[in-house]
Amino acid sequence: MDNTYGLGGTEVKTDANEAILEIGQNKTLLIQKLTNNQPLKPEVVTGLKSIDSVFQHYQPEIDVEFEDSDGVETTETLKFSHLGNFGKKGIIDQSKYLNDLDTEKDQYHKVIKQLKSNKILKSALANPEAKEALLKSIQSLIAELQQG
Repeated sequence: MDNTYGLGGTEVKTDANEAILEIGQNKTLLIQKLTNNQPLKPEVVTGLKSIDSVFQHYQPEIDVEFEDSDGVETTETLKFSHLGNFGKKGIIDQSKYLNDLDTEKDQYHKVIKQLKSNKILKSALANPEAKEALLKSIQSLIAELQQG
């Protein structure tokens, strides 16, 4: 049986039923150290038979710096306890900053949807006087929210 391998390495036969699929040609693999703790010397660890046991043993986590639109930096710690933590939702759920950005994005999408589908709003924006009145009303609401 002729096996094809990518990214180098040696096949290790185990009784674990976890499959690792080849990375497609149109994908990019990003590799990053997931812990701030540098080992003093290499350590041989045996008995890890599943991906979950590897996560439990190493408990990877990393500090990530975010910068908001005002240039204010915040640091958050992202922890990885299973493969789901690596997806978009897994990372966003761990980060208050990213969660706030995701909520803001959803709000913008709702506004865009309203601008595209609300006929009354579309006609008000087409009329310069109605548009000016709408803008003044929105600015007044913003000022009221900022005061209270």
